[in-house]
Amino acid sequence: MTMTRREVLALLASLPAVRLTSGAPAAGVLARRARVRPGDPAWPTDADWAGLRTQVGGRLLQPTPLLEACRADAKGSACAEVVRELRNPYFLGDQPAGTQVSGWLDAWTPHPSVYAVAARDAHDVAAAVNFAREHDLRLVVKGGGHSYQGTSNAPDSLLVWTRHMRRIDPHDGFVPAGCRDSEAEPAVSVEAGAMWMDVYDAVTTKGARYVQGGGCATVGVAGLIQSGGFGSFSKRFGLAAGGLLEAEVVTADGVIRTVNACREPDLFWALKGGGGGTFGVVTRVTLRTHELPEYFGGVSAQIHAHSEDAFQRLIGRFVDLYTASLFQPAWGESVSIGPARRLAIGMVCQGLTDDQARSAWRPFFDWVSASPGDFTIDEPPSVGVRAARSWWDAVGRRAQGSKSMTFDDRPGVEPAHAWWSGDQGQVSAFLHGFDSVWLPADLLEPANRGRFVSALVAAGGFAEVQLHFNKGLAGAPAEVIRAARDTAMNPDVTDAFALAIMATGGPAPYPELGAPLDVAAARRNKSVVTAAAAALRRIAPQAGSYVSESNYFDARWSRDFWGPHGARLRTIKEKYDPTGLFYVHHGIGSEAWREGGFVPA
Repeated sequence: MTMTRREVLALLASLPAVRLTSGAPAAGVLARRARVRPGDPAWPTDADWAGLRTQVGGRLLQPTPLLEACRADAKGSACAEVVRELRNPYFLGDQPAGTQVSGWLDAWTPHPSVYAVAARDAHDVAAAVNFAREHDLRLVVKGGGHSYQGTSNAPDSLLVWTRHMRRIDPHDGFVPAGCRDSEAEPAVSVEAGAMWMDVYDAVTTKGARYVQGGGCATVGVAGLIQSGGFGSFSKRFGLAAGGLLEAEVVTADGVIRTVNACREPDLFWALKGGGGGTFGVVTRVTLRTHELPEYFGGVSAQIHAHSEDAFQRLIGRFVDLYTASLFQPAWGESVSIGPARRLAIGMVCQGLTDDQARSAWRPFFDWVSASPGDFTIDEPPSVGVRAARSWWDAVGRRAQGSKSMTFDDRPGVEPAHAWWSGDQGQVSAFLHGFDSVWLPADLLEPANRGRFVSALVAAGGFAEVQLHFNKGLAGAPAEVIRAARDTAMNPDVTDAFALAIMATGGPAPYPELGAPLDVAAARRNKSVVTAAAAALRRIAPQAGSYVSESNYFDARWSRDFWGPHGARLRTIKEKYDPTGLFYVHHGIGSEAWREGGFVPA
């Protein structure tokens, strides 16, 4: 199974840092100690855990595996209820042991933490951080649980679970704390457990403004920003991290800090794309909001070429169209190029009228229709726009019988909770292989375009290649580029016109359900992803990769994710987390650990 493309589709902020311990950021790296596990002599006593439970108002949980009910009785009603919800991303996020994907071949499988603090505020988070530091525990942080890399779960750990922190406060005029010379601007403050659908509902559907967030509606807010963060309209509005005005974060010393460009700007910069769960636990963010365009819209179609020669010409014609008409802030999202000589189009637009959107595509579709001997149109082209305010209006779309969204039908849930139907393939999927490559804009120049098209066709012969045009900022407005360059992300993102993603996976091999994994088939799937990525890297050998959508086994991960920013990020990590309390796979400082963050290297 190949991952599917998306369907078209401030009082508290002004408070100073609250110190809960006498600790302070240390200069230099202190001695690291191995993390303790259950059964070790140093594992906290029952009285210790009871003390933490009291500190957090009783909100200390002991998570069980997601399918524990099926382990007890695979034919029982409790098991059937869980299985029925495994394709619902909101259900998965609501479970302390839930993860959006169900693991990765030879990489990781879900493991519930031994204990979890279901935090309601930053003080709960600070209590958990202090407890983990004082008892040498492996600490895990989870909001949305969308990490493909498995960074939001680990066995034998204490989980800081922010899911219940979901307050959203719009501001007509916001000034970051301590920034006296800054002009007030419209913004929104969001707690870390909110999902982007919550934010879009508040800011766009109800508030008639735009905030740059994630394209996937069920991604957690804080994790996306810390990874940089792309949405469908990033080619116009930039990175989610580029819109960050202020953050509340609990650092390894248990201090609750309010950071921005004026207060602790080094830590603030690191939170803008330096990797989630690495520098502290972000508990609240404040993001710039924008005037809402009148229209959002898009185009969808699927075209099959009858021969290799016709396919080469089809991809060449599309690249010509993209370069001439679509390589600009109005257009985003993706096309996919598949092994069956198929071009699938699922792009979106902002700020265009119906006529403008249709005019951009008419020459291409007319060219395809004029050659029925070479091409079959498997899905007729659909081009159109709608009022931007209704784009994430789940209640309105449900009333209209829309198929573009799937709705959370559990009793008592938020009526706005829905997800794009095109994202369904990710939910509970088990990854076999995954890779991504930023494609530099010079590949679109006339002298390079031919070899780029040939490389695309070659890569698509191995595995589906998705070109996500909104995940490369070349062609974006100057202010978007400036904001992106003021983040910790690899600067490659500002020179890339797209992020190429290749991914394969299959149904989750849940042992509780007797669903074995066909390892040989999974490894074959992994190999075709490797081959497709290699075909693209031959034409872009120095290109980086996006930390949230990348190869788990990337040997040059620091260079690919952060480029020249790696050294500065390490200095900040050593200052604020000198003992490496915060560990994630392929995160800054992770090279100092082995065995999943339990043993110093």
